[in-house]
Amino acid sequence: QVQLVESGGGLVQPGGSLRLSCAASGISFNMYWMGWYRQTPGKQRDLVADIDTGGRTNYAGSLEGRFTISRDIKTRTVYLHMNNVNSEDTAVYYCSAKRWDGGSEYWGQGTQVTVSS
Repeated sequence: QVQLVESGGGLVQPGGSLRLSCAASGISFNMYWMGWYRQTPGKQRDLVADIDTGGRTNYAGSLEGRFTISRDIKTRTVYLHMNNVNSEDTAVYYCSAKRWDGGSEYWGQGTQVTVSS
């Protein structure tokens, strides 16, 4: 059974930092692109950042420099480090796993991030 379990969301003040974690199980971790997406009510789910099987990273243009995606192959965990957050970063953040050859795709249940003073 495939599971992607996100954690680390919560309330953070503007200008603060947060680290999201996604623990993967049931997949061959090194065969999957891992990513973070976010969604606000009434809007589509948008890419935040992803990391491919070779460790190369890709970011939504407006977020590069503030957000950093990383992974730990040994613990099968992908992280999203969020710095200098603002109210526009408020969203539900989802972890995704996409097989490198375009096959299986999986999603986590999402974790809420709220930026507010």
